[in-house]
Amino acid sequence: MDKKEFFRLHSELCKTLAHAKRQEILNALRDQELTVSELVEKSQIPQANLSQHLMLLKSKGVVTLRRKGLRAYYRLSNKKILQAYDLISEVLLESLSSQNKAVRKAISKKG
Repeated sequence: MDKKEFFRLHSELCKTLAHAKRQEILNALRDQELTVSELVEKSQIPQANLSQHLMLLKSKGVVTLRRKGLRAYYRLSNKKILQAYDLISEVLLESLSSQNKAVRKAISKKG
């Protein structure tokens, strides 16, 4: 695989993870395997909508599906996805903290 193909695939995975509802799903699956109804309860995403997100996450290899009887159980395919999610969360929180400090500093100068 050449670099351009790698970057294209990388971009596709990032796009898959970039949706707020899919991030909620990832967070819900952090430490456990869940059924669709459990995910609906945890995320408050309507089942039809949730199923579409799960299909996309499954097609991109982010989650795996295990069937037991009539139930479908979803889990993360690779825990490193959470490491990336958590790292991005840390960067965001640090950025927000810096912005808040800058705003407080600007406000205190006006007073």
